[in-house]
Amino acid sequence: MAGVAAAGRADLTDAQWAVLRPLLPVGAKPGRPPKWGKRRLIDGIRWRVRVGAP
Repeated sequence: MAGVAAAGRADLTDAQWAVLRPLLPVGAKPGRPPKWGKRRLIDGIRWRVRVGAP
């Protein structure tokens, strides 16, 4: 499938996401929907921290 990223070794598991998801804020204003989901953004942040990418 084009455009679908494969899950990485260090991506959040479903159990970890179930714990973290209720702690994240929910958008309160209408507008354009986000381009990426919160889970994907958090996985990206964790990757950058883990590998030391600028």
